[in-house]
Amino acid sequence: MPEMTFTVRWPDGRVEDCYSPSLVVHDHLVTGRTYAVEDFLDRSRTALATASERVRAKFGFACTSAMATSDQLRASAAAYTSDQRVTVLAMHPPLPATPNPQETR
Repeated sequence: MPEMTFTVRWPDGRVEDCYSPSLVVHDHLVTGRTYAVEDFLDRSRTALATASERVRAKFGFACTSAMATSDQLRASAAAYTSDQRVTVLAMHPPLPATPNPQETR
């Protein structure tokens, strides 16, 4: 199962690296996009819960590291108001670029 990390910048400029056991985070967050803290938490919790369930489906147990990342993000977010902004700085590995069908004609 391919694992990944994603890096975020909190409203006060602090940068935090986060772990996911699955690339599913790409389905919920976009590199370079800024989210309200509450929206970011909702998206990241959903992504990490899905990642943990993918581990459960493959190995028979949930991923405690994904849940620890979710807890870590919740604790970090507690320092900010729900409408302050979090920026996703990077996701590693990035998804491969897909060609635009309009450009291949």
